[in-house]
Amino acid sequence: MLLNFGYQGVISIIDSIVNRKDVIVYDGESHASIIDGVRLHMGKRFVYAHNDMESLEKQLERATKLANETGGGILVITEGVFGMSGNMGDLKGVIALKQKYNFRLFVDDAHGFGTMGATGAGVGEELGVQDQIDLYFSTFAKSMASIGAFVAGDKMILKFLRYTMRSQIYAKSLPMPLVIGAQKRLELIRKHPELRANLKKIMNAIKEGLKARGFAINDTHTPPTPVLFEGGVGEAANMSMDLRENYGIFCSVVIYPVVPKGVIMFRIIPTASHTLSDVEETLTAFSALKSKLDSGFYKEEQLVSVTKGI
Repeated sequence: MLLNFGYQGVISIIDSIVNRKDVIVYDGESHASIIDGVRLHMGKRFVYAHNDMESLEKQLERATKLANETGGGILVITEGVFGMSGNMGDLKGVIALKQKYNFRLFVDDAHGFGTMGATGAGVGEELGVQDQIDLYFSTFAKSMASIGAFVAGDKMILKFLRYTMRSQIYAKSLPMPLVIGAQKRLELIRKHPELRANLKKIMNAIKEGLKARGFAINDTHTPPTPVLFEGGVGEAANMSMDLRENYGIFCSVVIYPVVPKGVIMFRIIPTASHTLSDVEETLTAFSALKSKLDSGFYKEEQLVSVTKGI
C-alpha cells in the first residue's frame, strides 16, 4: 500500500490496527513516529529495553495477561535498522518469541529497505525472517531519496488499512511524478545489485577509517554511522557550518534533546554514489574537526571566524 508520508504513515498505521482492548509492546529506542503513534493509543502499552529479548519477554508476559482480560490482541513494534545508532533490530529474537506468545509484528525498516538483504528487501531478508513479519513498513526518504512510503503485509490487513488510515483518507495522495520516480528507483534496487555492493564497500571503508583514526563508533553493519563528540549546541552549530563551508561536506548533526546534553552526534550515511576518494576526504575533515574541538576553536564566540570570507 502506497503512503503519502512516512512519519504520518507510521502514526496512522498504529492508530488503525489497534483499539483500546489491544496492547502495544515496543522497543525503547524506536523512532519518534512510532513513539507518537503509541502515545495516541488509548489502550495499554509497554516498552522493552532496546534489542533486549529478556526484557521483551517480560513485557509480553504482562501484555498477554492483560490481553486475556480485555479480549484484545498484542502488537510488537520494532525497527529493521535503528537510524540513530545503526544497530539492526533483533528480528530473529523477536520472531522466536512467537512460538511462545501470540502477537503481530510491525517493523519499520526505513534505513534497511534498499540497502540490506540479497535483493535490497531489507533487514528481514538479510536475517532470513521476512515472511514472519506481519506488517513491513519503509519510507522512500532513505534509499530512494524521495518522499512517500509503503506498507506491505497480508492482503486482508492491507484492505482493512485502506479503509481506516486517516492520514491516507483525509490527505492528498503522492503526486504522480513522485510515484513514477519511486517505480524507477525500485527498478534500480532490483536490477542493479552492484549499487548495493559499492554501498557496502564505501560503508565498510568509512567505518574502518573512523576506527583507525580513534573515533568511537558502534560496531554496526548498516549504512547509518553515528560519530560522537563532546560539546554543546553552539559548538555543534559551528562544527556543522565549518564542515559544510570549509570542507564541502554536508552531514546531519544531532543535538539535545535527541541525544543527551553535552553530546554532539554527526550521522554519516554513505551512499552507492560515493567513492573511496570521498571517504578519505571525509576522514580527513573529521580528524580536523576533532582537533579543532579539542583546542576550543568551536566555542560559541568563535562562530563568525569559522566561515570563509568573514
